[in-house]
Amino acid sequence: MPIIKSAQKRMRQEKKRRAYNMETKTGVKKNFRAVRDELAAGTPKNNTALIAAIAEVDKAVKRGVIHKRTAARKKSRLTKAYNAAASKPFGTENPGKPGTKKAKPVAKKPVAKKTPAKKAAPKKPTAKK
Repeated sequence: MPIIKSAQKRMRQEKKRRAYNMETKTGVKKNFRAVRDELAAGTPKNNTALIAAIAEVDKAVKRGVIHKRTAARKKSRLTKAYNAAASKPFGTENPGKPGTKKAKPVAKKPVAKKTPAKKAAPKKPTAKK
């Protein structure tokens, strides 16, 4: 146990952060395990477990517990496993009506005013001595 006051406070903060981070990571692992168990049991009926797992990972990234690239890798691998077992790949369950995509309006740039070209000033003749 440290004697210095600031070191004691630092230890208290580390303890709180460690508990918070472990709780968040445990939630992520629990949701991933639920998806993997569902995949191991057979074809998944719906993607609610996958959506919950992805949401949990995104929360962990937002809280700063997991790095964003680590989260992307985990989500990618889990989604790949889900898509291999599912009848419909994730993201294609509700694609919407075909041909309903709206074209984005093109923003018009304001026309720049043309500045008239400046005429060169005539050179004054130099006086000879």
